[in-house]
Amino acid sequence: MEKKIIDFLDSNRDIFIDLSQKIHQHPEIGNEEYFAADLLTKFLEEKGFDVERNIAGHETGFIARKQSKNGEYPKIAFLAEYDALPNLGHACGHNIIGAISIAGAVGLGELLDNVSGEVIVYGCPSEEGGENGSSKGSFVRENLFEGVDVAMIIHPGSEHSITKKSLAVNPLDFEFFGQSSHAAGSPENGKNALDALLHFFNGIATLRQHVKSDVKIHGIITHGGDAPNIIPDYTKARFYIRSSTKEGCDDVTEKVEAIANGAALMTGCRVKVSSFQNRVDNLIPTRYFDELYVETMKKLGVEVSMDSKKGMGSTDVGNVSQIIPTIHPNIKICDCNVFGHTHEFAKAAGSIKGDEAVILGGKALALLGLDLILNKEKLENIKENFLSR
Repeated sequence: MEKKIIDFLDSNRDIFIDLSQKIHQHPEIGNEEYFAADLLTKFLEEKGFDVERNIAGHETGFIARKQSKNGEYPKIAFLAEYDALPNLGHACGHNIIGAISIAGAVGLGELLDNVSGEVIVYGCPSEEGGENGSSKGSFVRENLFEGVDVAMIIHPGSEHSITKKSLAVNPLDFEFFGQSSHAAGSPENGKNALDALLHFFNGIATLRQHVKSDVKIHGIITHGGDAPNIIPDYTKARFYIRSSTKEGCDDVTEKVEAIANGAALMTGCRVKVSSFQNRVDNLIPTRYFDELYVETMKKLGVEVSMDSKKGMGSTDVGNVSQIIPTIHPNIKICDCNVFGHTHEFAKAAGSIKGDEAVILGGKALALLGLDLILNKEKLENIKENFLSR
């Protein structure tokens, strides 16, 4: 059966590479991935998957299922991402992520007449965030992973490595409301919302001295006023507040909101705090699951680093990892001097190495999924390891 999967993906390699290349050539930002979602869902339907579109408030989200006809069986989830970055294209390689998950799911799905299992592809828009971003948070909130045994996704990078931890994020907008007035003629009648915003930024700068080393607080001013001779009655800032755990993130967020309230009080303004996208939880690795991935890659002739210390970005895969065992390893497409979210990485995502990663990653996920369907003990060990963490 392993040979059937490998032969199938090798004989259809051009099809899966073409999926990746087409998405790479048509970059779409979060929740606007109409081309990519249509491309992937039509292909999955051709391969016998039942597809549901427009998921949990995300028009470009989908869930595709293919299952054996009889009996109880493991449910293996493949997480597909396909959004791009503004002005950078696929500088995080989500064209590769989407194609790997589709290749793995379709490869495993070819054997469902011979084994008892269900393959589920979650089409996950807007991993990079933005308005109503981080769709996996919506999927988790709507209990769409209920009954699923495990979830898998592979991210392109500069090395082959196991799942790394990630930071939780609270994505918040801070809006200050004051009173406009002529800045020279009647400044005494104004309540300066920009002063409130600047006090807020200064307060956060002071807070940074008194937080743990894993805490990151970074933001921008999205509206600072309209004209120098008008006292601003409205200003706005957008912030990411990060920590290594969602509990730590909530603790820091409470302090940041207190600073915002204090800045409003100092200036006679009021403040509104709101989330502009789903919160992102920290990723919890399930080490036994990663060990099985490493063994699978060895079968394919690839050594995977067990180093999990590098890199502490954020991903909404973390939300999924909070409720079911999840792997999120890296697959090499470039040298170590090329970093994500750059034009150089976008180029790598469309390179021959990127194409090879699609087939290698698809084989790894399909073989690992097959292993879990056939070996109930391994699946139970994954679940026990997950619960212990």
